[in-house]
Amino acid sequence: MGFILKLVIALVIAGMIYSLWRRGIVSGARMRPSEARELLNLHVGATADEVRAAHRRMIARVHPDAGGSAGLATRVNAARDTLLAELKRRS
Repeated sequence: MGFILKLVIALVIAGMIYSLWRRGIVSGARMRPSEARELLNLHVGATADEVRAAHRRMIARVHPDAGGSAGLATRVNAARDTLLAELKRRS
């Protein structure tokens, strides 16, 4: 009986982690640049200054202190980091 209970608990925890991963809250992979540009509403050839400006505008709207969610703020930060890293790799 103890083994079955432990197995059920492990499956429930795994399901919760999978659910969070699917919603993008827990992610082991980096965000795709196309997804990052879409989130920040930027064009393909955006400069580093444009990325930073778009990030500032978006984070002002989605930050938890401004009534947004921590998960969305994390995604906006990841988008900025992804695009800046892509620009750095190109140069």
